[in-house]
Amino acid sequence: MKHLVLLFGILIGIGSNSFAQKNTLNWVQESKEAAWQARDSQGEFVFKGHMWILGGWFTPQLPNPRDVWKSPDGKNWTRVVETAPWQHSDLPAAMVFKNRMWMMGGRKLPGTNTSNQVWSSKDGADWVLETPNAGWSPRLAPGFVVFKDRMWIMGGTSDFYKNNDSTLFNDVWSSADGKEWKLELANAPWSKRTHGQALVFDGKIWIIGGGTRAPKANSLNDVWCSEDGVNWTQVTAAAPWDPRIWFSALVYRDRMWVLGGWADSGNKGDVWYSKDGKNWTELKSDIKWSKRHEQAAFVFKDKIWIAGGAAEPNYLLDSEVWSLKVPKGWLEKN
Repeated sequence: MKHLVLLFGILIGIGSNSFAQKNTLNWVQESKEAAWQARDSQGEFVFKGHMWILGGWFTPQLPNPRDVWKSPDGKNWTRVVETAPWQHSDLPAAMVFKNRMWMMGGRKLPGTNTSNQVWSSKDGADWVLETPNAGWSPRLAPGFVVFKDRMWIMGGTSDFYKNNDSTLFNDVWSSADGKEWKLELANAPWSKRTHGQALVFDGKIWIIGGGTRAPKANSLNDVWCSEDGVNWTQVTAAAPWDPRIWFSALVYRDRMWVLGGWADSGNKGDVWYSKDGKNWTELKSDIKWSKRHEQAAFVFKDKIWIAGGAAEPNYLLDSEVWSLKVPKGWLEKN
């Protein structure tokens, strides 16, 4: 009898382990070292069947990279141009709009000089300066989205090292062509902030987290949304994930996602998703990327991708590329 009990226990154990493995989604390392030099704080987006990485940050003492790279699979990367004409590629606003790629704002290194230039390109190699002086003031790390056939710029800071009431913003601007910008709202109800994220989801613009970095760090985990960019609703003052800056946010499988980031406690390596911005679920994986901040993030070929960033240990820059496939219906069942 005790042998039967032992056998039954073993079978139960095997079944439990199989169930646990079946219900764990693991990340796949697509590339340990991509062709581009390790970096963070770059522009990134998906355009014409490729993931793109533009510029970024190496060290405070070195000039910004001004290169442009693309990949159809995360493994093979092609440098489209070595030195683009834009110079402020640390924490810019980068997006795809009207079949063109756009780079605007950002910081030029070394130093604190910020930009309100707006550049566009059809191919990543040839760039057009749409305006040298957009309506919004020079800034880095704003929230930015494409919404209702317009590009939007929200918040940010004019000085990376001095985040205060005079350098931080909570204004909202939009443009249909990148040249003429309309001030939609001078002071949004969400607090002045930088290094957060903005998304378009469920027919609304969302502002998520962010805060300040220097001279004192003050990270947030509040969530706001708006159907028009003018009237804003606070969905939650404190999401269940830790307050943070320098994280990634994207929309995948009809949910908003928050990945990684940084706070006073150090780098973050957690992944969260939500259908409403208020209730969040953490996705845990046995195999994944190390804790990091300011990585690139994409939704591409029905997967989530992250690339590069300042990672553990010791905030070292890397050029890793990871992907995660969440099967359709999996989130509803788990």
